[in-house]
Amino acid sequence: MNAPLDQRLADFVYAEARLLDEQRFDAWLALFTADGHYWMPLAHDQQDARLHASLMYEDQLLLRVRIERLTGNRTFSQQPRSRSHHLLQAPTVEHDHPEHQPDEGRYVVRSAFHYVESRQDEQTLYAGWATHHLVDQDGALRMRLKRVDLLNCDAAFGNIQLFM
Repeated sequence: MNAPLDQRLADFVYAEARLLDEQRFDAWLALFTADGHYWMPLAHDQQDARLHASLMYEDQLLLRVRIERLTGNRTFSQQPRSRSHHLLQAPTVEHDHPEHQPDEGRYVVRSAFHYVESRQDEQTLYAGWATHHLVDQDGALRMRLKRVDLLNCDAAFGNIQLFM
């Protein structure tokens, strides 16, 4: 284990959540690799996003479309805008995960979270785990995959407006 590297990976996760809470979506999107995905499975222990339905499975194009919708002046469902707050458990580096290959610049970091999304008088709490599959690209960490596993992923949901 490499304590400075583990701290760098944890700091990345905290900074990523802060970007979302501050609605700095363009800076957040820049954290993804060109082939990166944001995935929210529909079932516990779901192993494949393409062979099974998911709550979300979005690539760069779909993420960009959602960001444009969220920030657009004509998006009346976002006037006033939704807000969010992430409360994260200390991220843990998943050294035993098969995708965690430090020699190849690939890392897996997992953190439990409570996430609150609020708009006007309505506030919704979500709980779950975020797993970040990170790669080192030219000395900077980037997300190849952000997987968000909700505790109640199989529940009926209203509109999830923002990113967890």
